[in-house]
Amino acid sequence: MNRVLTLVEHELVGVVATVAMLLATYQLLSRYLYPPASTHWIDEVVIYLIIWASCLSFSGLVAGNAHVRADLVLRMLPQRLQRRVEMVNTLAALALCGLLVWFGGRIVFDAWDIGETSISELQFPMWVYYLALPVAGGLMALRYLARLAGLVSGRIGGQDVLDGGGHL
Repeated sequence: MNRVLTLVEHELVGVVATVAMLLATYQLLSRYLYPPASTHWIDEVVIYLIIWASCLSFSGLVAGNAHVRADLVLRMLPQRLQRRVEMVNTLAALALCGLLVWFGGRIVFDAWDIGETSISELQFPMWVYYLALPVAGGLMALRYLARLAGLVSGRIGGQDVLDGGGHL
């Protein structure tokens, strides 16, 4: 399942980022070469796409143990304690992912409930933009759950605690 999730995430991030790049390129060229072809809403859409691509990439960082983390203390601990401390770290990360899903979901629902749209001429529904938060939190939670299962079962131990456990 992790390989499928990784493949889908990579492809989706690639497509979303490519669309953002193509739109930004069009906007840049149209502004200088033929200004009447330029539209104001493209800048807004590019921002939304970049945010979505970034948020979708967070899960892959967790899987590769490349997410921002303070592991200096972990590296100084004896190897027998590293796995236990990493379990606590993973549980804390799961709690934060849960908060991101919960509060992000509330933001999405509130934006949908009141019909919030962007102030541009596009009138983009903001709940779609905000949805990146709970989606990112949920995907990261799946990766942290897989990491926790590996730590508890002993599949992840020793140097794997520090280097990502073979890219879960």
